[in-house]
Amino acid sequence: MDGIDEKLICELRANGRASTADLARLVGRSRTSVQSRLERLERQGVIIGYGVRVAPEHDLGAVRAHVMIKVGPKEARGVTAALQEIPQVRVLHSVSGDVDLIAIAAAASVAEMDAVIDRIGVLDGVERTTSSIILSTKFER
Repeated sequence: MDGIDEKLICELRANGRASTADLARLVGRSRTSVQSRLERLERQGVIIGYGVRVAPEHDLGAVRAHVMIKVGPKEARGVTAALQEIPQVRVLHSVSGDVDLIAIAAAASVAEMDAVIDRIGVLDGVERTTSSIILSTKFER
């Protein structure tokens, strides 16, 4: 990847629906050059898809939280599989530090989020959880 590829990806993050002509104008290249770059990035697995970003206030799960999860020794695989079965868990990160995993969860109400966090806390292999409800998103790329 070079600087033009990185700029293309940055522009697609800002607007995944941008036309090839618009992208070409933004990165200062021809439309055919941009199309070739996008095809190459897709073939290489750098770009794996295009999607919609929904404003948090319009998301189906209006209450969102970061759930930090401390996992017992050699329990990460089982906890990960169990978390994958909870539909409100949208993203799961493996991290270094005091906790082992950070789940990003979304629920329709505070009561539902409370139940989701409780469900995560009682999973086999989970030693403890710490949760933070997301109040607002200042920006997202």
